[in-house]
This record gives sequence, C-alpha cells and structure tokens, in this order.
Amino acid sequence: MLRKELNIHNFKDLLEHYPLRHIDKTNIDKIASLKLGEEYAYVAGILSDINLVGEGRGKRLVAHLKDDTGIIELVWFQGINWVQKSLVPGHAYLAFGRLSFFMGKPQIAHPDFEPYTSQKASGKQHLEPIYSSTEKLKAKGLNGAALAKFTQELFLKISSKDLPENIPPSILQFYKLMPRFEAYQQIHFPATPQQFELALRRLKFEELFFAQLRINMIKMQRHRFSRGWAFEKVGDLFNNFYNHHLPFALTNAQKKVLKEIRKDFGSGKQMNRLLQGDVGSGKTMVALLSMLIAADNGFQNVLMAPTEILAQQHFISIKNYVGNLPIGIEILTGSTKAKARKLILENCENGNISILIGTHAVIEEKVQFKNLGFAVIDEQHKFGVAQRAKLWKKNTIPPHILVMTATPIPRTLALTAYGDLDYSVMDELPPGRKPISTIHRNESARPQVMDFIKDQIKAGRQAYIIYPLIEESSKLDYENLMKGYEEVKSFFPEPRYWISMVHGRQSAEEKETNMQRFVTGDTQIMVSTTVIEVGVNVPNASVMSIESAEKFGLSQLHQLRGRVGRGVDKSYCILLTGNKLSKDARERMNIMVETNDGFKVAEKDLEIRGPGEIEGTRQSGALNFKLVNIVADKAILEVAREEVEKLLSNDPDLLAAENLPIKNHLQLQQHKTGWGKIA
Repeated sequence: MLRKELNIHNFKDLLEHYPLRHIDKTNIDKIASLKLGEEYAYVAGILSDINLVGEGRGKRLVAHLKDDTGIIELVWFQGINWVQKSLVPGHAYLAFGRLSFFMGKPQIAHPDFEPYTSQKASGKQHLEPIYSSTEKLKAKGLNGAALAKFTQELFLKISSKDLPENIPPSILQFYKLMPRFEAYQQIHFPATPQQFELALRRLKFEELFFAQLRINMIKMQRHRFSRGWAFEKVGDLFNNFYNHHLPFALTNAQKKVLKEIRKDFGSGKQMNRLLQGDVGSGKTMVALLSMLIAADNGFQNVLMAPTEILAQQHFISIKNYVGNLPIGIEILTGSTKAKARKLILENCENGNISILIGTHAVIEEKVQFKNLGFAVIDEQHKFGVAQRAKLWKKNTIPPHILVMTATPIPRTLALTAYGDLDYSVMDELPPGRKPISTIHRNESARPQVMDFIKDQIKAGRQAYIIYPLIEESSKLDYENLMKGYEEVKSFFPEPRYWISMVHGRQSAEEKETNMQRFVTGDTQIMVSTTVIEVGVNVPNASVMSIESAEKFGLSQLHQLRGRVGRGVDKSYCILLTGNKLSKDARERMNIMVETNDGFKVAEKDLEIRGPGEIEGTRQSGALNFKLVNIVADKAILEVAREEVEKLLSNDPDLLAAENLPIKNHLQLQQHKTGWGKIA
C-alpha cells in the first residue's frame, strides 16, 4: 500500500520521504490562545462529543475537544468510518493540524490525533516530523505519526555504513557540509532548527552535485567519443548570400552563435546545441547561414517544425531570403499531395534537395537523404525524444543537431534540464525592432479597446484578437471562439472591415487560406486561438488584444506578444481580463506590462509556477528533485556546478582515490543495490 500510495518501495524511499515540516510538541497550545493567522495548532483535551452531520457529498464527522480554556472543533470529510471507530468521547486526545476559523471559532480539518497522557508530550529529544500521508493510508492507521515511527525504527537498525559518504572530503571540509548519515538523521529528527537547516543544506548540495555530475558526464562522453561530419570550409553559397543577399546586418549575438556553431562543425564531433533566443531575435537567419555552410561542404539539411503553419512560414521566409541562389529548397508536411511527395522523396534521395523543411513528416522512414549533415529542430520542446532520435539515423554518421526555442529558459533551468547540450543564447534584437507597449485593461474597458483597434486599422495597420485554448474541452473552446467572433463582428461590421478566423477544428487548407488572407492584407483582423503562437510573421500587424489573458501562463503571453512589433510601426499588446483577478494573475499582468525581456519573464514564470509546469522542461529526470527548489537554491546550484566542472576537468574518469566515494555511489545508484524492499 505504501508503494501504491506514496511510491515507497524500499528503505531508501522511506528515508527520502522527507517531513513536510517539524513541530515542537513539547509546547501544547491552549485553545483560548489560538489566533487568526497562526498556521498550525497542537492542542490537548477531552473529546466531548462526536457526531455525523449532513448527507451525501456534504456528509462530515464533527467532534469537539475541550481543555480548561475553551473548545475547538475537529472535522473529517473522508475516512469517517475509521475515525469513528478510533475516537471515544470522554477520553483525552492530542490533536494537531492546520488551523482555521469558522464563524469566529477555531477548527482543524483532518487532524492527526493520538491518545493523551500527562507524560505523552514530555522528554522528547528532537523536533517532531510531520509527514504527508493519504486518506487511504490514514484509514489503515498509516498516518504521519506511523511513518515517523517506521523511520525512527529504521534509524535504530542502520548505521553510517549503510549510508556511506559520497562526496570527497575536500569538498565536505571546504563548504562545512554535515556528514551524510548525520544529515539524514537530522533532516527527519533534528535536535534543533539549526541542525535541520545544516542537514537540508547538505542534502540539497548532494542532489544538485549528482544531477550536475550525470549531466556533465553525458556531455563529456559525447564530446570525447561521438563522431560527427567535419565541415571544413565556408564556400560560395555562404559567401554569396552573406555579401549580396543578407537582408539586415547581423547582431553581435547572432555573430557569436555562428562562431560557436562553426567551431562545432569543424571539430569532427557531432554537434548537439541548444539555441535559445527571444521572439524576433533572428534564430531562423542563424539556422539558414549554418545550413549554407553544410551545403557548401556537400551535405543536405533538414528543418523540422511542430506545425504546418510554422513549417510554411520557414519555407516562405527562407525561399525569399535565398532568392535565386542555386540551392534546392522544398517543404514536406502531412498535407503534401501524393504526386508532389513522390517527387520530393526522389529529389531528397538523389541529393537535388539541399534544404528540406517540414513537420514530423520529414522523419518518416520513407524520407531518405543522400547525405544529411545538419538538422535544425524548431520549438524543440514540442517534439518527443524518440521523434528527435529518428533524425540521428538518417545518415551513417549522425548529423549535427541544432535545437531552437523561442521560449526563454532561465539559466538555472537550462543548467539542470539542458546541461548535457551545448548552450547558446541570443539576447539581442535586430536593429529597428521597437519595444512593444503592453497594456492591461479590465473587461469594462472593452469598447475603448475596440475603438483603439479601429484607429490602428484606419491608419492602415492590422490586428490580432486571441482567445484562450482550454485543452480539456475543445467543444467549449470552439463555442467561446464563435461567440467571440460574433462579438468582434458587432464591433467591426463587414464590408467596412474584413476578418479572418483560425482555430484547431479547421482543415490545414482552411487554416492556410485564412492565414494567407491576413498575411496579404485582404483581411484587417485575425481572430484566433493560440495556433498563431509561433511562426506567423505579419510586419503590418501592430496591435494584439488577448482575451481572458488571466487564463494564459507568462511564457505563452510573451510568445503571443511576439507576433506584433515585427514591422517599423509602434506596436501594442492589450491584455483583457475579468474585473476580479487572483493575486497570481495580477502579478502575471504586472510583469507583462513592466518588461519585454523574455528572460526576465521566464525567471518570473519559474518563480510563480515552478519548473515542473514550465513549457520546455524535459521529462529527463533532471528536475525530479526531492528537496531542491531551483529558484530558491540557485546559489547552491552554481556552487555544485562549479565543483563538478573542476572535478571532471582534473579527473574525467573518477580514478583518483579521493573521488572513489563518488564512483561507488554512482555504481550503487546504477544497480540499485543494498536496500531491502518494503512490502
């Protein structure tokens, strides 16, 4: 049952089921002294009554505990039968739990409780841990107190031999880290709050140290042993394009990344590089220039995008960029007709196509290359690991890989989730791009917002109106969008205004037709769900209104905002929300108004939502920390990374005697030996 409910399979899992918090149970609260604002209460008294109240879903068990100063209500909504059997009116109990007040009276819902004797709370040598449990476990008597007893019993049976040291003595001494066995004892049963903090610091360091070690060892192995095609020259295609077709001067950030890629291309090792750059920073141009280097060396290229719209956008922009240069460029998607597909597959196999752009259709088995040397994956978090791995098998030696994302990734997240990739950042926008003015307005200001959009259209501009996508209910999304579309038409009647609409229920052809009408200026307004989040480039669109903006995450709002501000005109993003906002939603709106910097937005997003929910994080296990919070523990992460890099540069194979604890620990982890199973 522990296995199913709490994922505790063995004694190691039990040790790593860390307490939620600790309380000093030598201090029992007087009921009359409990105040609003206190988080927890620990009380003792006589159980005066216990009654079943309500029916159906509203059924609950209510009891009252009385000490010499007052009465507190205890309430249970689940596990009622077990609680009824366990509690006896007239007996004395200790109760602990989260304190709330109902109608001005103190209350604890689902308290931990145990029989009370006058000796019960005396003589403890440590702060008492509070563990998470589940209602099913509590119903079987396996509450937090039972887990504490299990863990205490375990410490009586094990010693430091069972938890051997895994960090070199020099690092332990330099950072004054607590010994490992002691740290496990003190994190569960600390003698003082200070001892708990020292144990926590030690075990967080350990988590981050080994996460960085694994990531860096993978990266190091790849650098040492993975063969890659060597692109030895920069030839006519690159030079001709750079000197005669480049539409704008490269930013310093673009030049820096190109140098990094050029160095990888010439190393004889396979490149695996993550390129992150804010919306509009010029990643596509860097990808194109890199593809021209590959073509100059006799190699083919593929660019894989997550949607047909984005693939089409790349195809059109790259075709326009290269003009009449002698280089074969084609697009392959799910909607490519059979006759065109057959020809594309032939030309791919005979080498006539130098650059193939497409969706996941490009990784199908039927797509064979004569000599694939370079693969670009755009918005890489939209693809699974298995999909990306198929590209590796498209040549005898795997092609160089560049994965790109316009979702800015905070440095702390990049070091933990993507540390095995080489890492490039473009934090500079091309010259001429004007900052976008972001404005937050409530629902009541809708008429003024629509009037502002009319003024922009009158000045010859175009506008996006975006509706949220709630994945759980495509039917509801569609209804909301259609309702919104009718509302937009009431503000912008035809034939004075023309409106395009794009949503997920349309066929690829219908989407493309409606999108193209907006791109060419046949329509002035695009009403859409978030399908236009990436890849749509309409320089004449100067304003975006985002409906129910409070329903979007920060990264998504930032991505959407990046669809405007692509031309020479001043651009605006208007966040329309309901009149009542939660604290988090208000904070998100404020951040969007305050900054256009995607990296600052991403840092805030990480702070608010945590790494597990940020789009772009990989399901690689790198973020499955038990104790670490990569926002709050940034300083420990930096120190751990520094120590790992230093250690591996001096002893890459961990052969030194001092590094033997590390090697032994990695082997134990690999074979998962040494710990008995819990039934």
